[in-house]
Amino acid sequence: MKRNILITGGAGFIGSHVVRLFVNNYPEYKIVNFDKLTYAGNLENLKDIENKPNYVFVKGDICDIDLVIKTIKELNIDSIIHLAAESHVDRSITDPFTFAQTNVMGTLSLLQAAKEIWKDNYEGKLFYHISTDEVYGSLGEEGFFTETTPYDPKSPYSAAKASSDHFVRAFNNTFGLPIVVSNCSNNYGPNQFPEKLIPLFINNILNSKPLPVYGKGENVRDWLYVVDHAKAIDAIFHNGKVGETYNIGGFNEWKNIDLIKVICRAMDKKLGRPDGTSETLITYVTDRAGHDHRYAIDASKINKELGWVPSLQFEEGIELTINWYFNNKLWIEGVTSGQYQNYYNSMYEGR
Repeated sequence: MKRNILITGGAGFIGSHVVRLFVNNYPEYKIVNFDKLTYAGNLENLKDIENKPNYVFVKGDICDIDLVIKTIKELNIDSIIHLAAESHVDRSITDPFTFAQTNVMGTLSLLQAAKEIWKDNYEGKLFYHISTDEVYGSLGEEGFFTETTPYDPKSPYSAAKASSDHFVRAFNNTFGLPIVVSNCSNNYGPNQFPEKLIPLFINNILNSKPLPVYGKGENVRDWLYVVDHAKAIDAIFHNGKVGETYNIGGFNEWKNIDLIKVICRAMDKKLGRPDGTSETLITYVTDRAGHDHRYAIDASKINKELGWVPSLQFEEGIELTINWYFNNKLWIEGVTSGQYQNYYNSMYEGR
C-alpha cells in the first residue's frame, strides 16, 4: 500500500533517523518531513537523502494549525508519525511555557487537523505519537515500567509529554481517531544535539573541558541506540495494533557515573591518551531539581507481538557513536557554533 506520511520533527535527532529509514526502505511512500528548524532541527542530518524523489521537506510549526491542515490536504497525508517536541529537561525547568506550547498545544493542533480532515473515512489512516518513559516518573532499585504503569511525571518536560499522551488517547476514545503510542527510553547515537549527556561528554573530552555530573552520578537510565529505535517505530507503524501502547527499551541499564567512565575509557583509547586521562575531567555539580532516580523499560510486549529486539548492547553502540562524532567533527563545529542553521537558507530559500 502506498502511503503519504507526515513525520513531524524529522530534522531532529530521532526524527532524522526515522525519516532516513522510511525514505530508503519504502521508495513507494512519500515521506514529508515537517520541522520548524529550532535549535535542535538540523537539515544537514539528512543530506544523504534530501534529493530522493520520495522525500519532501516542509518548514513549519506544529502549533500553526492552518499550515498543518494545508499540508495534510495538499500532500494527501494519510499517516502522521509525531516526533516534534521540546525534549531537554533542564530547558523545561527554566522555560516550562515553551514545553507546554510545543508538546501539548502542538500535539493538539495535529490531532485536531487529522480529525477534521480524516473524519469521513478513518480507514488506512494512523496517528502515531512517540513519547518517553519519563511520563511514568521514577523507579526504585527494582521493577520496570510497563505499558500499564500509572503516569507520575516529575519535570515540566515529562508533564508536557504526559499531557500530550492523554490528548492522543482522548482523541481515540472520543472521536475514534486511529492512534498508536510508544514510550521509549533514553536514545543515543549519531546526530544528537550536544546538550544531551553522551554527545556533550564526547565533545567535552575532545576539547578537554569539564564533564559535569549531577549529584554523585547514581541515577540509572536505560539506553537505546537511535537506529534500533527507528526500527521499532517502523515495526509499530506497520504492524502495531490501533489504540495500543508499546514501550521501547534498550535492555541497557547504566548508572550515569558508570556510563561516563565507559565513555572516558573509549575516548582515551580513541585519542591515544593514557587510560584515566578523561576521568580527571569529571566534575560533580549540584543535582538537577526533581531528578528521577531510575528509569527502566519492560519491552517484552513489542518483542512478543512485533518481534522487535535491540540489535546492539551499549558497548557496541557507544563505539559506533564515538566513531561517528570523530568522523563528523565539522558537524559538531557547525552545531555548537550555530552555523548549521544557515543550511536551510542555502538549500531552500529562493526555490
